[in-house]
Amino acid sequence: MKRCLARLTAGLLAVTLTACGSSGSGDGDNGKASANYPLTVKNCGVDVTLDKAPSSVMIVNSAPLQYLSALGVLDRLSSRAGKFPPEYYSKETLAAVEKVPSLTDRLGSDGHLKISTESIISKEPDLVLGLPDGVSRESLSAVGIPVLNEPSFCPDGIKNPGYETIYQQMRLYGRVFDRRAKAEQAVKDLQKRIQTVQAGLPDQKGRKVAVLWPYRGEGTVGAYGGQSMATPQLKTLGAQNVFAATDKRVFEVSMEELLARDPDTVILLHTDGTRQEIKQALLDIPGAKDLRAVRNDAIHVQLFNFTEPPSPLVLDGLERLATYFKGK
Repeated sequence: MKRCLARLTAGLLAVTLTACGSSGSGDGDNGKASANYPLTVKNCGVDVTLDKAPSSVMIVNSAPLQYLSALGVLDRLSSRAGKFPPEYYSKETLAAVEKVPSLTDRLGSDGHLKISTESIISKEPDLVLGLPDGVSRESLSAVGIPVLNEPSFCPDGIKNPGYETIYQQMRLYGRVFDRRAKAEQAVKDLQKRIQTVQAGLPDQKGRKVAVLWPYRGEGTVGAYGGQSMATPQLKTLGAQNVFAATDKRVFEVSMEELLARDPDTVILLHTDGTRQEIKQALLDIPGAKDLRAVRNDAIHVQLFNFTEPPSPLVLDGLERLATYFKGK
């Protein structure tokens, strides 16, 4: 399979697009030949070339699934790995996912998928969505398997993620799957949802929020900073991320520093476990019970993809947080 592979300067936006073939409005059918291919897209600063619309896709990260659902291409999935919590999806999307064979759902304490390169290659996908720890883009490319990763998970990440990141990623998948018109409509639908949330917001009065990942069984906690989607999400709600000034996506934070920020509300992210288990993971850290948010029982447990990475699920998370804040 011929590839238009070339390195670009690190830091370029992961979703800048270039076509190796002719361009067009798209919206072809089920991976059939189209004048829009071969197609090259930039992902994590690397050129990724597709000879046709993918028809045998492996997904190893739950974040891209809502893009595929919005574009009507869930039937292109042939295999999956990782957790796909039912709370994320409509009945129709969940039913489509459950039809797809699962290789493994084993995650580490950091929420990252544990799977081998050989397991992925054995399924012979024509596209992999996501890049698990220990699996390199180069090893898959060497056997003709292209990879698209979410921008936030690229080695250099993305600077100042926001809703525009989601719109651009939707358009990228629209080109990849030859569903350009559907991608544009999906972007408009997402924009309307944000406007609806903002129109119904209560006065937050400068609510200070910490968005955290408790490392269960390790007695430590990660915080989401200015380069995470948590910051624009909270800003939309009229609230403040207490770690917004930290120029990182996620980083380990001490309880002493968390106490110094003294958030009014704590949002706990997770990919596995019950709400009580996630909450207890924070409470087990010495000093946590002295947090104002803990004393006031202002702790909201939320599945990871409702805040990170930038994807349509962030809009679901936004709506859920707006409801929670109204009740507080």
